[in-house]
Formats: sequence, C-alpha cells, structure tokens
Amino acid sequence: MAKPLNLLELIPKRIAKWEEVEGLVVILKPKFSHPWMREHLLPRLKKPYYRVKLDETGSSVWRLCDGQRTVEEIGKILSQNFGEKIEPLYERLSYFFQMLERNRFLNLTQKDQSSGQ
Repeated sequence: MAKPLNLLELIPKRIAKWEEVEGLVVILKPKFSHPWMREHLLPRLKKPYYRVKLDETGSSVWRLCDGQRTVEEIGKILSQNFGEKIEPLYERLSYFFQMLERNRFLNLTQKDQSSGQ
C-alpha cells in the first residue's frame, strides 16, 4: 500500500503567469483552456486573462512557492513574518494550496529522493 502524502513535505511550484500590482500578487488565468481557443481567440481579446488578486498573506505565500521550499518551510517563514495573525497556519495553508492546485496555478510535488533532498 502506498504511503499517504504528507502536505508538509510537498514542494509547491508556481505554474501560472503572475504579476505584482501595488505590492500584491495578481495571478493571470487564461480565459480559455482549450488549445484551439487559446491560439485563435485569446490574441483577439483586450483582456485575455482573468485576474485573481491575492491579499497580503496569499501574496507572501505565492512568492515563497519557488519549487525549492517545502510547505513546512514556507509555514515557518510565514510564522516568523506574521506571528499569531496567521493562525491556524497549516490549516489555512492546506486549504490555500488545495485551491491553487485545483485551479492549476501551481503543482505540489514530492521531494526528489534521487537528488538526496
């Protein structure tokens, strides 16, 4: 039987385009996901992306999702930066990462055992 995944050991990596506006992260989600529609319709739109605006906490988390840090490491950094304000920390991170992964904004991957990480 496969060992269940531990969220704290997973590594989030951003895959969506994004930008910063006034110090906060805005994730850009294409309005169409089908390849033909992206190729033929997106270039003709004035605004080809939905803009998902993150708050201060979400923006901090997003910036830390560099494909190197684990969820646990990100949590420790957030705890140092935000203290009690962010509690319950890991429950909030769990929900946030599930939402980001479901919307295909990031991938959650396991540590690569072959590289010894």
